[in-house]
This record gives sequence, C-alpha cells and structure tokens, in this order.
Amino acid sequence: MTDFMMDFADDRVLPFTVEALDIRGRAVRLGPMIDEILGRHAYPDAVSELLGQATTLAVLLGSALKFEGRFQIQARADGPVDMLVVDFEAPDRVRGYARFDATRLVDGMTPAEVLGRGQLGLTIDQGNDISRYQGIVALDGQGLEEAAQQYFRQSEQIPTRVRLAVGRVVQTDGAGDLRPVWRAGGVMAQFMPTSPERQRSADLHPGDAPEGATILQFGDDDAWTEARLLIETVEDHELIDPTLTSEALLYRLFHESGVVVFDAEAITAQCRCSRDRIVSMIKGFPPNERREMVADDGMIGVTCEFCSTRYEVLPDDVDLQDEDGR
Repeated sequence: MTDFMMDFADDRVLPFTVEALDIRGRAVRLGPMIDEILGRHAYPDAVSELLGQATTLAVLLGSALKFEGRFQIQARADGPVDMLVVDFEAPDRVRGYARFDATRLVDGMTPAEVLGRGQLGLTIDQGNDISRYQGIVALDGQGLEEAAQQYFRQSEQIPTRVRLAVGRVVQTDGAGDLRPVWRAGGVMAQFMPTSPERQRSADLHPGDAPEGATILQFGDDDAWTEARLLIETVEDHELIDPTLTSEALLYRLFHESGVVVFDAEAITAQCRCSRDRIVSMIKGFPPNERREMVADDGMIGVTCEFCSTRYEVLPDDVDLQDEDGR
C-alpha cells in the first residue's frame, strides 16, 4: 500500500479499495503512452478519442489479470469506425487500432456516434492451449462506458461504474516548447460485498417466470448507491488533468469513507510486430500471391495496423518461387 504522496507519474494504473462501501476499483492516467499510440496513427480527432477510450478501458480491465495472458477489446459496428481492436498483454503492454471510413465522419460526432451499433467483444486468452473466454455485448449507440457496465451487469452480475475521458491538453515537451498532447484517464468501481445483507442487491428480471408469479425485487444497496453517485460526479477534465494525481482524485471522491490505494502498475505502449513476424506472415501466402505483393520498387511493403510501423522486405527473403522452381 502507498500513501497519498504527490507523484505525478503518468502511464500507470492504481488499484484501490473502499472497505466501508465494499468497493474495489482501479484508476488509470495515461500521458506519453496514449500520445504515442494516437500520434502514430494520426487518425481524425473523433476516431482518436474513441481509440483512446477503448485503450483506457482495456488497461482498466486487462491490468486486473492475475496470469500471463492477453485481454482484447474488439468492436464491429455500423458507424464510421467499423472495427476497433485493443490488445492488452499482461502485465503491462498495450496496442490498438481502428478501421474507419473518413467520408462518413461528421464534425462534432461523439465516440458513441462514431462507433454506432454492432457488437463489443471482451476476450481473455490465457494461451497454453487453454480455451479462450469471450463475452459479447450489443452496441446500441450507448458507447463504451455503458457497454462495459452492461457486460458486468449481465455476464458477471457485478454492479460496476466506469468513467472514461480522452482529450488534448497543452503541455511543454522535452525541448521546452508548448504543444497539444493526447491524454486519457479512467476510473472503475465495483461493488463486491461480503455480507449476506449487502449481497441482496438489485438483480436482472428472470424473463421466463410464469405469469402471475411473485418476483422478489431488491433495490440497490445504499453503499453501492453512494459509490456509484460519487463516480458519476467525476468530470472529464479531472481524468485528463496532468496536475491531478489518481491518488488525489480518489481522495476527493472517497475521503469520508476511507480509501486505500495499492502499488501503482506501469503501462507501456508496445506492439508485438517485428521483421521476423512479418516475413513469416508473408511466407504463409502461396508463391503466386507473394509475387503479386512486390511493388514497383522491387520491395514488399507491409504496414503494421497496430503501430503503423512500415516494413520493407526483399523478395529473396520470402522465396517467390513455386516448389517446381517457377
């Protein structure tokens, strides 16, 4: 555990608990890391904001994994952004990209409008021949915050409140010049009661109950109501303010009930792509398709969708001939 010292470090996630309210959660603030990811892609602002939200959500959820593995957020939708993918590789690496139709973007679109309707998949992959777990949430224009809450409410039956924010702020760079940089932040609180009284929280309607049957209804626990309302007071500017630490934000919210924070975990932007992986991928295509990949300059060019790194591969490195030598 740590105390509330003034540490303005970015690119980290901070676990916390509020025992009096049976709350566990995580807070994240992203600075240079999210600026690197979004800056490399150079997407339109509305697409960058959506990818920033998805990256922040992936960090909040993926950093809770207690094993070496991968957590992935993938959305397929009918909005200008028809595909959105963020990979979080435990314990600390993240990457992401979006596919979009620029002709459909309209000034002033919100991230929820940019995404539209479709499906959001949350996948946990432990590797080592262990079956993957995937949860699916319908996207009905509600955005990533509500979709995440809906997932926990329906699939995990854990009351959850998520706040996400992405934006640009003007900061001094390494050369001492002022420039706008991307920042992102988020906070997630979950109601994890241990007493039987508090476990009797509001539940989903059973749906298939016989007509006339009495359905017991329990309202939200007062502790969860208090915590949820406090999280809902968080403003976007608080989540991306470079001078407001996660510790200070949590103290603002929960000082009356007593909040305990644990050691922060660093997060980095790191892609899994490499020249060797690219060459291996190209070799997986039939020789005739490899030959078609050769550009006018005599090279095979491949750009990684996740980090926008450009690779130039010599045809001789991928063997363009068929088995009979043609």
